[in-house]
Amino acid sequence: MELHLPRLGSDPASPFPPVERALADPDGLLAFGGDLSPARFLNAYRSGIFPWYSEGEPILWWSPARRAVLRSDGVHLPRRLRRQLRHSGWTVRADTDFVGVVRGCMAPRHGQRGTWITTGMFAAYRELHRLGHAHSVEVYAGETLVGGLIGLAFGQMFCGDSMFSAQSGGSSLALAALASRLHDWGWPLIDAQVPNAHTERLGVEVWPRERYLAALSRQRDLPGTPGQWTERFGSWSAAQILTATPPHAT
Repeated sequence: MELHLPRLGSDPASPFPPVERALADPDGLLAFGGDLSPARFLNAYRSGIFPWYSEGEPILWWSPARRAVLRSDGVHLPRRLRRQLRHSGWTVRADTDFVGVVRGCMAPRHGQRGTWITTGMFAAYRELHRLGHAHSVEVYAGETLVGGLIGLAFGQMFCGDSMFSAQSGGSSLALAALASRLHDWGWPLIDAQVPNAHTERLGVEVWPRERYLAALSRQRDLPGTPGQWTERFGSWSAAQILTATPPHAT
């Protein structure tokens, strides 16, 4: 199948095509090319667009018509998982091992041969983290990293990019902790990009692109301060997170 896509210019400040021009199949493919500079990365996310491609491909930019969104007070941890986590002894922190979490997210999943976090994406995330825009949430068993997630924050909006579990439940606990903290700060939403069965079980909703963009436009320009979240986020035990997260019915 031959696709005709706009190619982005070399200027990181050059605008993206209107998201309404994104393809329906594959859902949301909007443009290709450009670079992964912080300016372009942030401009993309503030416009409801994100990069997603594999090593050896050109950079592909997406804005799907079906957007995965999680309310910060809407995480559901099933009862069986809650029992497991309650006795885990795990703790959750933020921005204490950003590179470790990215490497965990880069590891191939079961049944996959590679990862969408390319070497270029890895470098871009590290620079965004250095600038205080990209954050990690880490789950530890003692001092061993057992799960986590990464994403970008601007205004009062968090856009989640990837998560991983080295032990069962690690990514779910990271997501529950993030959501609870954001809810405490008055941030209502987490962008989860593309829906999948795992995140939908945790409470992710599927919104039309127009609804997501309207919410994004309200949150992206609210007061927010870039910088490391380690102190602001604090250190939580799994039990504290479960107390702050309502039980799921299943």
